[in-house]
Amino acid sequence: MIRVYLNGKLVDRDQATVSVYDHGLLYGDGVFEGIRIYNSKVFRHQEHIERLYESAKHIQLEIPLSPAEMIQAVEDTVKANNKVDGYIRLVVTRGPGNLGLDPRSCRPNVIVIVDDISLYPKELYENGLKIVTASLIRNHPNALNPRIKSLNYLNNILAKIEGIRAGCLEALMLNHKGEVAECTGDNVFIVKKGVLKTPPADAGILEGVTRNLVMELATKAKIPLLETTMTRHDIYSADECFLTGTAAEVIAVTDCDGRTIGSGKQGPITKQLREAFVKLTRE
Repeated sequence: MIRVYLNGKLVDRDQATVSVYDHGLLYGDGVFEGIRIYNSKVFRHQEHIERLYESAKHIQLEIPLSPAEMIQAVEDTVKANNKVDGYIRLVVTRGPGNLGLDPRSCRPNVIVIVDDISLYPKELYENGLKIVTASLIRNHPNALNPRIKSLNYLNNILAKIEGIRAGCLEALMLNHKGEVAECTGDNVFIVKKGVLKTPPADAGILEGVTRNLVMELATKAKIPLLETTMTRHDIYSADECFLTGTAAEVIAVTDCDGRTIGSGKQGPITKQLREAFVKLTRE
């Protein structure tokens, strides 16, 4: 039986309930993190916790635990579930209040779920993904900044639905300038003439923990790296393309909008970085 952390207590999955008056349910008002467990260890725990508190600060949500207490709550939940390899969903909702938008009466809920996740079929990690560009753009940063990992994920979900209806498991999202931002749940990288490129933080992306790790691995491997503005042309004409994310890890993209990328197979730099990532996480 899965044990869930809910406001200081570990309860059975079926008993982990929150009020229908929770503003997280009513308005998508809250923040979350997705975190991996490898070899019974919480991966990049500190980075995820820092991002959670940054997101909460941006939306003026006061988390009732200190960062150190939150880390301990996550560790305790992982231990209670005896999870060796898995996935953590850490959620902080605004909490129950009244039916109006005013959040001042709300009391935040802290939830830690430890389970498994599989974003894409295993064979696609060898064969690569086909993606399509969504007509829906990424949220404008002056509306809801994509750097906030909020519970309001409708922007991503609607783009994901577009991708699925087009026969793809993932969709590329552009920002309000028509530039490449990210996919619905992953950051985007391309390789062109041996140079690794990815959109910068101000392109309208969530600054991914796995994205930053892959950039570290590239630097260590002496692969030239640029954070630079990109358009769909850069994706279409790339020698390689891949996506990164906590749930997705590292996965090649071999087709975008019906254009074959590079050789149509996982490229050598993608393979090198994926192998380095797997080695690091499994060790």
